[in-house]
Amino acid sequence: FYGNMKLIAAYALLVVAGKEAPTAEEVTAVVTAAGGEVDEESLTALMGDLEGKSIHELLAKGEKDLKSCAGAASAAAPAAGGAAPAAGAAPVAEVAKVEEVDALDGGMDMFGGGGGGGD
Repeated sequence: FYGNMKLIAAYALLVVAGKEAPTAEEVTAVVTAAGGEVDEESLTALMGDLEGKSIHELLAKGEKDLKSCAGAASAAAPAAGGAAPAAGAAPVAEVAKVEEVDALDGGMDMFGGGGGGGD
């Protein structure tokens, strides 16, 4: 998976740089210039998957798909989270509220003044 992400990132970088359809050699050059290694099998598969397709259209479709997944997950969350506790379950203990403390209160600030608070 990680290797594929490197290849996709290199391909996308080349597209942003102005190459409409980067070649396998160009993708390899970007990955190796960044110190990475290229798995030829993954590169061949990626180039085959992208052949004749616009990366802009693929990204737009992917974004739409992600949004629909996120919408379905957020709709299911309240239903699962709102379940009532089982009979006989122990009551949930209240969490003590932690007060915020000014670390410089009564001390010296980093600029040598008498105290904090930006006086």
